[in-house]
Amino acid sequence: MAQQDTDERASDEFIDDTKDCAEREQAHRERGTVRPITVVGHPMLHRECREVTEFDDALAALIDDMFASQRAAEGVGLAANQIGVDLKVFVYDCPDDDGVRHVGAVCNPVLDELPAESRVLDDNNEGCLSVPTAYAELPRPDYAVVRGQDATGAPIAVRGSGYFARCLQHETDHLYGRLYIDRLSKRDRKRALKMMDEGTPKYETVPNEE
Repeated sequence: MAQQDTDERASDEFIDDTKDCAEREQAHRERGTVRPITVVGHPMLHRECREVTEFDDALAALIDDMFASQRAAEGVGLAANQIGVDLKVFVYDCPDDDGVRHVGAVCNPVLDELPAESRVLDDNNEGCLSVPTAYAELPRPDYAVVRGQDATGAPIAVRGSGYFARCLQHETDHLYGRLYIDRLSKRDRKRALKMMDEGTPKYETVPNEE
């Protein structure tokens, strides 16, 4: 009984982001406005964002815009600085490796540090809306826990495995000024930037200042 109680408490701390995904995402998207995506080199992407301190209508509207922009760009996750907003918030609409859809928003995210002995690396390809048309293999833990706040300021925890774990880590990185290509070797980073230069994004981007 004690072990069961412990398991239930552990489960209770995580939000269920798998319910009514289509309806919730559509509601956000229909209220929101699509914004262009910032790309590597834009200063907003290369510094830590500000903490969210006001959980108000402006934040709710930003989250709506982020869902609209994410869908327009065909992404599975989007951080606020990717549409030029200096706030620690990201949204996601991402499947895990079992095909289960997860939809939500996290403010002021912090990743749990996984014990080394329980860390299993997944070295699949990774891409980014802010590095359009480029992909590279990047090892990341295949399980992730992010803690933060929801749009009302209430504390939340989100957990994911496989592809969804990668998404949670990737978006949290964004809000601390780190792109996935910053984790690559110099050669692989150069190759990814060359792929971006040679490709044409399918969505509107923000031109970097000369």
